Amino acid sequence: MCYGYGPSRRSLLAAGLGLGAAAVAAGSPAAAAVTNPHHQHHPRGEKVPPGKISIQLYTLRDDLAQDYDATLRYVARAGYPKVELALGYFGRTARQLRRFLDGLGVRATSSHDGISADDAALDTKIENALALGQKYMVVPYLASNSLDEWKGWAERMNVEARAARSAGLRYGYHNHAHEFTTDLGGGVTPWDVLTSELDPRLVHLEIDIYWAVTGGVGRGASDPVKFAIDVIRRAPQRVLQYHVKDRHLDGDMADLGTGTIDFRRVFRAHRVEEYIVENDTPDVTPRQTAEVGYRYLRKLRY
Repeated sequence: MCYGYGPSRRSLLAAGLGLGAAAVAAGSPAAAAVTNPHHQHHPRGEKVPPGKISIQLYTLRDDLAQDYDATLRYVARAGYPKVELALGYFGRTARQLRRFLDGLGVRATSSHDGISADDAALDTKIENALALGQKYMVVPYLASNSLDEWKGWAERMNVEARAARSAGLRYGYHNHAHEFTTDLGGGVTPWDVLTSELDPRLVHLEIDIYWAVTGGVGRGASDPVKFAIDVIRRAPQRVLQYHVKDRHLDGDMADLGTGTIDFRRVFRAHRVEEYIVENDTPDVTPRQTAEVGYRYLRKLRY
């Protein structure tokens, strides 16, 4: 997608599907729930506090691989006060990375880390998070068709979360869509297991809005955004972080404000401590995705 040149991708998709504006807003389940907030008139309301805006560095993984330092300097210049780490420290120790980020005026408040292989690895993970000054550690991805495996993961996450809490850290889980659509037997989904087994006193949720909406589409929800909001409201665990990622009509990820998800509805329904920009497949370049995402969240009123 190119910004400012020709018809939008959404318009082209609508035309190709034979949908007018009203049909896009009220047609198929994939479209019915996800009206473009730019095309609606809302009363001016609250804004996301700038200090709560972050970016998941996986969005910038290609740029980071080419020049890690320059990319992080760019993130700081773009206005981001926080980042969520992924993919390691690119040759630095946690303390060295902390010093570099401090010099940029950026805090690494969160990270994506898998479940540790053993207690020694967990200790190292916690030590690194503390050295970086993090508040959160988040498990980014788990997938299985086995009910027992999901229960085992939940049990282990409770153990890790207890250790993290003892160190002053919050421990969370980040969703995708398959947690809502995989049948583990008898209609039980991974999300059912996680929300029933994860200790809400110890484990919080980092809800990826794109994936929650996509899960709603996969479940055939007539209003996938309402599905996502219900996921947030019904979970016993606290939702403390969002991944804010937009969605094109064809299901592809979109840069913020260029897709179809009405983030106003979600933000009005539940406020969080971190609004983390992410797009695994940037529409133009990763840096433009970062810029567009930051500006969108700074300007959005809900």
